[in-house]
This record gives sequence, C-alpha cells and structure tokens, in this order.
Amino acid sequence: MKKDRGKVWLGVAAIVENQAGEWLLVKKTYGGLKGVWSLPAGFVQEAETVTAATTREVLEETGIICKVKGLAGFRSGVILNDISDNMAIFHCEPIDNIQQFVLQEKEIIEACWMAPTDIVQHELSSVMLREMAHQQVVSHIHPIIEDINPGDVFGYSEYHLFFKK
Repeated sequence: MKKDRGKVWLGVAAIVENQAGEWLLVKKTYGGLKGVWSLPAGFVQEAETVTAATTREVLEETGIICKVKGLAGFRSGVILNDISDNMAIFHCEPIDNIQQFVLQEKEIIEACWMAPTDIVQHELSSVMLREMAHQQVVSHIHPIIEDINPGDVFGYSEYHLFFKK
C-alpha cells in the first residue's frame, strides 16, 4: 500500500564511501531510477531525524551499517507544479569492512561499490549521481555537529547541525 506523503516530501540519500574511496550504489526495481545506478535513498518517517532515516535506508536496502559523517548537499524540486520534492544527501562511512550485501529484493536489483571517476563515465549512472561524482561533492562536506542543546524549552530528543568549519 502506497503511503500518502502529502504535497511536501522529505527524502534522504547516502553517499556511503568505503576506505578505497568507492561509493555504495544501488539499482532500484521501480520508478524513474529503475535499472540505473543511484544512491541508497528513501523517505523520512514520522518522529525520525534525517540522519536516522539515512542509516535506516542504507541498512534496509543493502545490509550495510553506516554512520553519517556530514551533509553533502540538498536537492529540491517541484513535480508537475504540485509536489515539493526535497532530499538531503549525506556523506557516510561503513561501520565495518563487510562487503557482502543483503539486498531488499522488493526494491533493489543490485548493489556495488564504484569509484567516482567510474560513476562519471558509466552509462547507467543517474543524472544526479553523475553530477555529484563529477563535482567531487565529498570534498565539500558540512560535518555533523551533535553536541549542541538549543535549550530544554524546545524538547528535542535529538538535535544536529551541519556547518562547514
């Protein structure tokens, strides 16, 4: 059953970069990215931070446990003059060096690690993925700052800022 997301969407995507500098890529089974290489991605759920959504989506789609290191970028667009489609893109690293994937077979056909230079050249790379690899986006990360409390009056159970130092 498809969830009603309203007319303002917030999604997340993860550039999971391994020690070799390769990015974790997936091929989806549906939608506009069906059969092309893209980043693990999905929608933020209720009562979930964007960072929690990011690590959850990577784990669900690939079986890889990762940690968010910072904000790589933000994509925003309007679909058919009707739906505000927004996506925070995070730079992540795998927690361990396990290279074996556990795919969410209903949504993911294939996963792999690929160098950014190969992503730029690969004919099956999505437009956004190719552009991020071409622009060397990981050299422009806004690190995550987690040790800030904006005040108890707000009642945050979790709070993050992303600024380039």
